[in-house]
Amino acid sequence: MKVFLVDVDRCVGCHSCQIVCKDEHCDNDWMPYAKPQPDTGQFWLKVNDYERGQVPKVKVTYVPVMCQHCEDAPCQKACEHDAYQRRVDGLLLLDPAKCTGCGKCAEACPYDAVFKNEELGICQKCTGCAHLLDEGWETPRCVDSCAHDAIRFGEYEDFAAELEAAGYLKPEEDTKPHVYYLNLPKRFLAGEVADLEIEEVLIGATVVLTDIESGAQLTTTTDEFGDFWFNQIAASDYQLEVSYDGYMTRTVKDFISTKDKDLNVGTIALYAVK
Repeated sequence: MKVFLVDVDRCVGCHSCQIVCKDEHCDNDWMPYAKPQPDTGQFWLKVNDYERGQVPKVKVTYVPVMCQHCEDAPCQKACEHDAYQRRVDGLLLLDPAKCTGCGKCAEACPYDAVFKNEELGICQKCTGCAHLLDEGWETPRCVDSCAHDAIRFGEYEDFAAELEAAGYLKPEEDTKPHVYYLNLPKRFLAGEVADLEIEEVLIGATVVLTDIESGAQLTTTTDEFGDFWFNQIAASDYQLEVSYDGYMTRTVKDFISTKDKDLNVGTIALYAVK
């Protein structure tokens, strides 16, 4: 069974995968696999970017999204014309010859990965470049173009060890996708520790993050800029305890919540013991 494995940590947002998908499918008729993709209005693979945090503690995360080739596919269930067919290798294809363009499958897709081609009167989506695979290619164009191995394609068994740590987009949909994701972003919490009286950051301060709900703790130290970062943490309510030799320990817990967003808590001031 073929699967895609997308490592979000490796994606730099170069959009090569998105561009070569357009190059492969725009103005090219690959019947019986697919009719030409429109020049505009559709991305059968799109790199979504997410700005997270608040200035100056900001991250940008890039997530390539295509048809998830779900085992329990809502699009296939919604189709009344038997236009969706699953191949032996696991790819889910939409037969242009059977599609009536009713759009019910596009409405059913929770990943917004099925598109209506108004000009051709059909729906369309990622084919996994099945036409190339059947000609001997080992991978689809998007995978072939990725210089950072952010998107890989192969047999489920070959990725089995990595898939244990992988997840899905929108797991609550329970569609059993054939596209797996590594390092999907959780929350981050960051800030700075400083002595405001002398206007200096404190390097090597100990910062303890406590999840108020679970009691779980993480510890880090401030870097050469006085900054601290807690990455890939749960969406929860937290408190911080900050300590530094020669300074009074400070506990902060007001308004420290990552339930709705990644968080920059700003500057935490410590005061020297007099």
